[in-house]
Amino acid sequence: MGEDTNRRAWLIGGGVAGAAAAGVAAWWLTRTETPDYSLVLKDGAIEVRAYGALPIAEAVHEGDRDAALGKGFRALADYIFAKSRVGEKIAMTAPVIADRAGDKWRTRFILPAQYRDLTPPEPTGNEVTTATLPARRVAAIRFAGRADDALLAEREDELRDWLGSYGLKPTGPAEYAFYNAPFVPGPLRRNEVLLPVASIY
Repeated sequence: MGEDTNRRAWLIGGGVAGAAAAGVAAWWLTRTETPDYSLVLKDGAIEVRAYGALPIAEAVHEGDRDAALGKGFRALADYIFAKSRVGEKIAMTAPVIADRAGDKWRTRFILPAQYRDLTPPEPTGNEVTTATLPARRVAAIRFAGRADDALLAEREDELRDWLGSYGLKPTGPAEYAFYNAPFVPGPLRRNEVLLPVASIY
């Protein structure tokens, strides 16, 4: 092949791969249940949302963020896919939420909406617990990319500055929400930093 032919083949291949990746990301977001909320205010990439009570499963681990969340994700995946307990599988939802729990990291899966009325399956052992997250209001900033510590800190500072412009302070620690499977390319990923707030008015 000549150089021009190689270049055209590379561009076509890249376009096909990009389209396929975009299709995977769209499939993941449209086929995976996400929690409902009422939109209170929107300002570009920032929203204030009112969530109802949410059933959750969570796991807490020591270590740096990546290591602790990896352990938490595996423990929760074993729980919902009935590998560490008896009973039926539970459908995967999005997002996976992470936050600080003292000097440890907590990983949370939001359980499907049906578990607002049903008792979730009992976890085996003490690594995973289930609970209900009370109704609350949060400020959220949405962004793409591979959410490393630096990017999360940058977006958290941006969200805190935005809240400060309204004279508001968060009522709890920051939470980090990840919506996509690991194979989704960074530019197509949906990430969010969440800060609980009492009110925007």
